[in-house]
Amino acid sequence: MRVLSTKKLTQSQKELLLNANIGFVEYDSIHFTYEFKAPKTIENNIIVSSKNGIVSLLKKKLLNDLKTKNWFCVGEKTNVFLTENGIKPIEIGQNAAELAQKIVKRDKNERYTYFCGNLKREELFTILNEKDVELNEIEVYQTHFNNKKISGVFDGILFFSPSGIKSYLNQNKIDKEILFCIGNTTAKEAKKHSNNIIISNKPTVENSIVQVVKYAKQTR
Repeated sequence: MRVLSTKKLTQSQKELLLNANIGFVEYDSIHFTYEFKAPKTIENNIIVSSKNGIVSLLKKKLLNDLKTKNWFCVGEKTNVFLTENGIKPIEIGQNAAELAQKIVKRDKNERYTYFCGNLKREELFTILNEKDVELNEIEVYQTHFNNKKISGVFDGILFFSPSGIKSYLNQNKIDKEILFCIGNTTAKEAKKHSNNIIISNKPTVENSIVQVVKYAKQTR
């Protein structure tokens, strides 16, 4: 079996594939920049939906000044990264819509600052706006596509974000490959292009690779 990873893997992640005799090609389908001007006012409640939002605050040396505020986040990876930096979120949602519903159940008079990216999904803003919850969105990082033509034939493709799928499709096509998706949000984008989809049990790179290994064993 041979797969394409749309994200460069660590050595330990590569070994999971190599130990299962699975060949692979890897590249970064997207990359990030962290450009923004620090706002004069940041609400007492802060929302982040990805690790990149936190990375940007770290790069601007703003995170330490915000640790006493109330934090809300999307996803376990974001939660872990916040915890590693000394912040314990009040609420965690598996996706933006779930977090928004949790926020709506709290005091509607509270105001929130959302540190987001340029390609943010609209569910969070839409749900909070419908419930008259004030949300100040601040773009703190930018996602860029790596428009690269990938040669070769693959049995499967690993995708780790909707943006990664869009970037890949700028120069490539999806045919009969199995699409291994890191989570439901990525799978939702993948379903626009294929029905051959396997979703990870946990939203981690390692679990995505585990799904590849399981599939390879079943088809041998």
